[in-house]
Amino acid sequence: MLHFLLTPFSEGGGVFNLFNYITFRAGGAFFTALLFGFLFGRPIIDMLRRMQKKGQPIREDGPQSHIIAKAGTPTMGGVMVLGALLVSTLLWGRWDNGYTWMVLFVTFCFGSIGFADDFLKVAKFNTKGVPGRIRLAAGFTTALIAALWAMYLQPDELSGRLAFPIFKNLLLNLSWGFLPFAMIVIVGAANAVNLTDGLDGLAIMPVMIAAGTLGIIAYAVGRTDFTTYLDVHYVPGTGEIMVFVAALMGAGLGFLWYNAPPAAVFMGDTGSLALGGALGAIAVATKHEIVLAIVGGLFVVEALSVIIQVFWFKRTGRRVFLMAPIHHHFEKKGWAEPTIVIRFWIVSVILALIGLATLKLR
Repeated sequence: MLHFLLTPFSEGGGVFNLFNYITFRAGGAFFTALLFGFLFGRPIIDMLRRMQKKGQPIREDGPQSHIIAKAGTPTMGGVMVLGALLVSTLLWGRWDNGYTWMVLFVTFCFGSIGFADDFLKVAKFNTKGVPGRIRLAAGFTTALIAALWAMYLQPDELSGRLAFPIFKNLLLNLSWGFLPFAMIVIVGAANAVNLTDGLDGLAIMPVMIAAGTLGIIAYAVGRTDFTTYLDVHYVPGTGEIMVFVAALMGAGLGFLWYNAPPAAVFMGDTGSLALGGALGAIAVATKHEIVLAIVGGLFVVEALSVIIQVFWFKRTGRRVFLMAPIHHHFEKKGWAEPTIVIRFWIVSVILALIGLATLKLR
């Protein structure tokens, strides 16, 4: 919004010319979202506590330490993140950029699915929310619309094609087969982040790290000079996604202030599904779906641990992990919760650096 209001005054240079720069507006979005979290975080948490009374229901089959330590903690803290994200992106982003609206659409549709799930869990005070089939149907419908949207926005030489991070001259033409592929990427990312959100602060920092990496990639592939130097595919317009990503990182830090151990609020499905969906949507928009599997490798491992556990238990009656997702496995092995969280953060940073390295590898 500020771009449209203030850039008419930028003719001939001057301070208003700064609003033409994505990097300046990204900085503004970051600090606006961060300030939103600091100003409204506590009132939102207090409101959630009054509304929920008993807080988030804790799984009885989960770690026994959670039943006592985390009982009564309010959930649906994702509304804090989404509120900061929406205000900051609309304030600092360009309203004429289709990619921004596509990513916002995915984020808030998945956020709505998560909100409904959290609301039912709190209302009934049990861990059963929206039935899985309905959640998946709504998620895949959202992802289908986003995939079609991305194909429409992308240039003809890239639309419907799969790009590879190292073999950069290779483009696999999936045609309309790109739709189910993109749907799996978006829905898979949303649910993988959701599975990771099981310890205080565990999900939000890796989300910010992965988002920051994808934001750099979005900025790079949206500039012809960068794409020429890095020898990657030019996707015009994606640079504006960096404003959204900066807002997400500011909102994430504001949330982490209250979600750090011991958490005053949980993100809930409202936040985890929304942020995971956002990561998937950014990857699809920038043609870096494979890179998402690298920078979001922690989420991939968390999801795979559940799949492997369920498959092997149904097949043999035995478990591969002491408990799934895998962060609970390490809890069972005696690792302290902060130890698991910080070590997983370190892994996320390493994976992000590997993902960024693929921009120059050939």
